[in-house]
Amino acid sequence: MPIERFHIHVSDEILEDLKYRLHHTRWPDQIENARWERGTELCYLKSLVSYWKDHYDWRAQESKLNRLSQFCCNIDGIDVHFVHERGKGPNPIPIILTHGWPDSYLRYEKIIPLLTDPASHDGNPEDSFDVIVPSLPGFGFSSHPKHSGVNNYRISEMWAKLMTEELGYNKFAAAGGDIGSGVTRYLASNHPELLFGIHLTDVGIIRSLMTSSDQAELSGEELRYKKNASEWIAQEGGYMSLQSTRPQTLAYGITDSPAGLAGWIIEKYRSWSDCHGNLQHRFSEDELITNIMLYWVTNTMGSSTRMYYENSHSLPPLGYIEVPTGIALFPADILLPPKEWVMRNLNVTRWTLLPRGGHFTAMEEPELLAQDIRAFYKQFRVENNH
Repeated sequence: MPIERFHIHVSDEILEDLKYRLHHTRWPDQIENARWERGTELCYLKSLVSYWKDHYDWRAQESKLNRLSQFCCNIDGIDVHFVHERGKGPNPIPIILTHGWPDSYLRYEKIIPLLTDPASHDGNPEDSFDVIVPSLPGFGFSSHPKHSGVNNYRISEMWAKLMTEELGYNKFAAAGGDIGSGVTRYLASNHPELLFGIHLTDVGIIRSLMTSSDQAELSGEELRYKKNASEWIAQEGGYMSLQSTRPQTLAYGITDSPAGLAGWIIEKYRSWSDCHGNLQHRFSEDELITNIMLYWVTNTMGSSTRMYYENSHSLPPLGYIEVPTGIALFPADILLPPKEWVMRNLNVTRWTLLPRGGHFTAMEEPELLAQDIRAFYKQFRVENNH
């Protein structure tokens, strides 16, 4: 199918059904004096659901989202929804930004104008980008894969086709975090000739360090990482184990209950962001609920969690990445990687430790991330002129 304009319009029936479910939520109880250590805290979630049903305005958010230039095309049998905003500088570099879970393409909503129009945000117009932000298959307004094997590798192949065959770019930039980091690294591994460079805010959980049995081979920093990663997975990794092994069982509950869906997502925003235990320090209620709504109105929570199963069961190994790589680490992110390991496995030409921010980088600190992306890709501007 050719590229088509995409306009969001959720039916009144879906919104009425959601309103009914929110008003008839069946709440669990909670241990006396329990807070977040046992999972999403009951009083907080009741407050968020109350705001959702009584004050949140989807139509206003829908209108806001429709200001973005959105499109859809079919790649390898999957309908891919994406934002495509043109840069306003003299020679924009095209860049594809890939999100993760449990966020959405809205992870990059705030950063899009900072990259497309830097001159309007205290930047240089010569640092502009054409920005492409797709929704991962099974997320948001992209369609649900009907077959197994749609993992980071397969999506990287789809992104190569999107950028070259569909959008006509000969060479481009790529950036991402969470699942987006994995997709971007496979893109660099499989199609280095297409890329100026890649920019990452994490490198995922480094399984090779965790399974290494020879402690003498590891540096002090790598040993600390191995210990911290093991503790983190034991305390925080239950969601990952379930989504990697039995995503279908989980899908029934979080597909049927909007409060259940919110509870599953919100805990991650609190745990993984630089909010110091208070979500309102980083995110507005509208911002949190709109991201949840993208899962609810598209019925994609079940299909999105399957990505964990696919990546743990069918993903080929990654070798050394030769494409120039920029790394921007946010201090409150999950498991900051050991520099030695990253340097051994990627051609790192820029390494930045940013002063604040967590896992949801472009949502939390869009200005810091935009500045680092612009700085990293400056070296490729001359190449783009040719």
